[in-house]
Amino acid sequence: MTRNREATTPGTDENPPPPYPSSFREAEARGRRIARPLLLLTGLGGDVDEALMARLGAARRRGDALGAALAAATLLPAGDPHRVTRARIGTALRAAPGLPPDLPPALRAFLEHATAVPGWVDRDRIERGAAAYRRLGRTSADVLTLLSLVGGYRFGGPADLLVRTGGLTGDTTLRRLGETSAWAHAVTRPGGLLPGAEGWRLTVHVRAMHALVNARFAPGWDTARWGLPINQADQAATLGLFDATLILGSRVLGAPLTRRDRDDLMHLWRYVGLLMGVDPEWLTDAERVRHRLNHHILLAAAGQTQAGRDLARLTVDAQAQRRFGHADPTVERLHQRYERARQLSLLTVFMGPTGMRELGLRPRLPWALPLSLAANTVRHRLLGALPGGRARREAYGARAQERHLASLFPDGPAAVAHLPEPG
Repeated sequence: MTRNREATTPGTDENPPPPYPSSFREAEARGRRIARPLLLLTGLGGDVDEALMARLGAARRRGDALGAALAAATLLPAGDPHRVTRARIGTALRAAPGLPPDLPPALRAFLEHATAVPGWVDRDRIERGAAAYRRLGRTSADVLTLLSLVGGYRFGGPADLLVRTGGLTGDTTLRRLGETSAWAHAVTRPGGLLPGAEGWRLTVHVRAMHALVNARFAPGWDTARWGLPINQADQAATLGLFDATLILGSRVLGAPLTRRDRDDLMHLWRYVGLLMGVDPEWLTDAERVRHRLNHHILLAAAGQTQAGRDLARLTVDAQAQRRFGHADPTVERLHQRYERARQLSLLTVFMGPTGMRELGLRPRLPWALPLSLAANTVRHRLLGALPGGRARREAYGARAQERHLASLFPDGPAAVAHLPEPG
């Protein structure tokens, strides 16, 4: 198999930098092992598309162009008419979908892209996809926390950046987990992705936050090894964790999704990806195309780093800090301990014993899987088959997601992170 490597020294005019960061495909054998369940569940072949691999490698050096221009405008001196401030971004987002006439050019271009709705966007499909997400109830939180978030910590690069930014460390872990959940919650409420709605606004806010993080940390970041701090390949990987990976994980836990449900969920996240600044070449609402792309992302990924192990442990430990609202402190502590144990059991189901050890976690017995399968069977296949069952499933699932979100914010209302200081 053809491999492309690069040295860690910068290029010169006579010796230009290699096309891919040095971490590209550095752990391909491990990636093939991790991809086996994906291939088994989806029926994909294990063939490698070298042209697609080359595109993924090159995408590690590309970011969000409009976001980069916005971040550059925040670094202009005070008094420059093209300068953008954090306060100006927030004010403009609250005014959307209307755009004030005096916006600086970089902010105007950024928001014009976010408010322009492409012809392929189908609002009915987005609303149906959001309803399918709500019907998943607690299962969505389990999959996104364990398979998507902690599963992503198995690879170097994004996890190292999170540690560098302090995004998921120490006492902030629970709130940072809550901020991600608050965003996913907002985009999947009725009408949440209409321009100017809460889910739309938070998504564009996160895009601006990513742009400012890139500008702030790129100068001291090892771009020769990782590429840009937040790059298009990693953005495509993250999107795949929210759409197709959510679908697969929900199936493993026994939550049924019809073909139409899955198609609509994919369509919803395709639009979210557009709002996040993901390049069109990585956007798809075809589930099988995303699974194939995820397979190649696993092959291209870097190996495990200590940052990922640290984040995995902090994420698991944070489950015991959630607040479930019991008046009796003893009952509350027992619930917290149970939730941590349940999450570790399900994490072992998703990661396998080898994956758990790579993350620095002790594998647990998978006792939580039959409980999840039984609960989803009763809720979806038995009670859901009764007259009015679909509406009841959606209402019950939405309430379960509300309770989960509330448990992550014991000290205040749900929110997302503030925009970081530029520079």
